[in-house]
Amino acid sequence: MRPYIQWCLFAAFVLATSVVSHAAEEPIDLFDGKSLTGWDYFLVEPDVGMDEVWSVRDGLLVCKGEPMGYLCTKRDFTNFKLIVEWRWAPGKKPGNSGVLMRISGKPRALPRCLEAQLMHGNAGDFYGFQGFPLEGEPARTIQKNHPLGGALTGVKKFEGGEHEPGKWNRIEITLDGKNLSATINGKLVNQATGCEVVPGKIGFQSEGGAIHFRTIKLIPLHD
Repeated sequence: MRPYIQWCLFAAFVLATSVVSHAAEEPIDLFDGKSLTGWDYFLVEPDVGMDEVWSVRDGLLVCKGEPMGYLCTKRDFTNFKLIVEWRWAPGKKPGNSGVLMRISGKPRALPRCLEAQLMHGNAGDFYGFQGFPLEGEPARTIQKNHPLGGALTGVKKFEGGEHEPGKWNRIEITLDGKNLSATINGKLVNQATGCEVVPGKIGFQSEGGAIHFRTIKLIPLHD
């Protein structure tokens, strides 16, 4: 049996036998297509304002990709399904970005949190920064000290799913207790477990590439 299939079966077993049962609440549109109401931010260059990096144009959330930092919700969330549609700016070289979850600790370039990677070619990889716990199939798991991410754990995707640059993609992330999974364009690309269960903000990185978002919808999961 292929290793990633074994891991999928294990993850399914963990979900099925969890002592905590979660049900979905009403969806929340975190981005209304008109403004950045409900959002906060951090940038490594403190003299740069939010609207110099993130803006709303034609119903899209546009991030120019520099300086490095992140846009984040003012609210904290713990367990949820998150639906995000993104594309790299048409006509420009695709770059790096990511969806940050359970952000905790002091603001910094890579805060203590989980990340679902959006970097072109690596979309669907998972990371835990600043010692945030994350576990995956050993063959796909890396651990190292990172100059910005601190004690970093990564779980690489077992399959790709993103479209070519300039086209819209859809990622569906489920973070339920200790378990994390991601589907890109209808294809399951990654699963992990061992995540710390802690409330935190949801963020979107500015990290070197102009990127657009048009849907950011969250479905809370509760006990």
